[in-house]
Amino acid sequence: MLERLGVLEERYQELTRLMADPDIAQDYEKVTDLAIERSELEETVTIYREYRTVLEEIDGAEAMLEDNDPALRELAQDELATLVERREALQNRLRLLLVPKDPRDERDVIVEIRAGAGGDEAGLFAAELFRLYTRYAELQSGWKTHIISENRTGIGGYKEVIFAVEGKGAYSRLKYESGVHRVQRVPATESSGRIHTSTVTVAVLPEVDEVEININPNDIEMTNYGSSGPGGQHMQKNDTAVRILYKPTGMVVTCESERSLTQNKLRAMSVLRARLYEIERLKQISELEQARRSQVGMGDRSEKIRTYNFPQNRVTDHRIGMTSYNLAGVMAGDIDSFIEALSLDDQTRRLATVGE
Repeated sequence: MLERLGVLEERYQELTRLMADPDIAQDYEKVTDLAIERSELEETVTIYREYRTVLEEIDGAEAMLEDNDPALRELAQDELATLVERREALQNRLRLLLVPKDPRDERDVIVEIRAGAGGDEAGLFAAELFRLYTRYAELQSGWKTHIISENRTGIGGYKEVIFAVEGKGAYSRLKYESGVHRVQRVPATESSGRIHTSTVTVAVLPEVDEVEININPNDIEMTNYGSSGPGGQHMQKNDTAVRILYKPTGMVVTCESERSLTQNKLRAMSVLRARLYEIERLKQISELEQARRSQVGMGDRSEKIRTYNFPQNRVTDHRIGMTSYNLAGVMAGDIDSFIEALSLDDQTRRLATVGE
């Protein structure tokens, strides 16, 4: 760990020298890039320097323990206890700072919710999960949601709903929601009072820039059609909805949420890029034989990650064994306790990879 910190400090000092170079100072873009990189290293280097100072002070206090003066030895003992405690705190902080950050954490996301096993009941729960996440977004500062496409059932549920969440850190918070969500309850249509189990799949995809996923225009077939609006004066007169077929895989993306054909095209392409990015990412992980499920919240989507048990007012996240008995609050968007616990568990796992 100390070797890595030493390298970072050297880089920090180099960046400081480069920014002071008169020739480089004339290149605004270069200076901006250097300043950003230096800023990202500043906290780590500052704490590392403080850590080294504490180590030196510990050496001094330990030397004082050999003094013949009892009062001085007692003072050194008290000081040493404080310094050791400070050393441990700084060491833990440095380990945390050395954990590689997910570069996608600050991105907006595309959330895809699909009804799984359970028929109409699964569709109804898909709609409830959609409300859960939109409500959660409303509780966050500066977050916005936009429906991209939806396929409703006749009783108020969803076979599928795809929506965007825009806001700082959206992916860092919602990435742990990817997986299969299971609901256990007595459906309204069940006359005998028997508890049914249904499932809904949630996929959280970070939005991807065009430069990250290069899509050959010849590989897509784009079709325009009329949006299914609310009717009356709001009925779309023009073909503003978009259906994109990605020919290499047969993947289809539709968008009809915007009134503008251009906006629907942009949103549909955004979904396509996000899906292709995720496919490529999983392919790379598979090739490297890295266990995707070791990253909490990023595991195989066939895995049941959470169960919502209505008769017992219980929500259980199976990845960390956490249970809440505030099901109504959770369904109203109060999922921060789960997200924080999952984030901490993820962080702890990754900390274990940072060497001494």
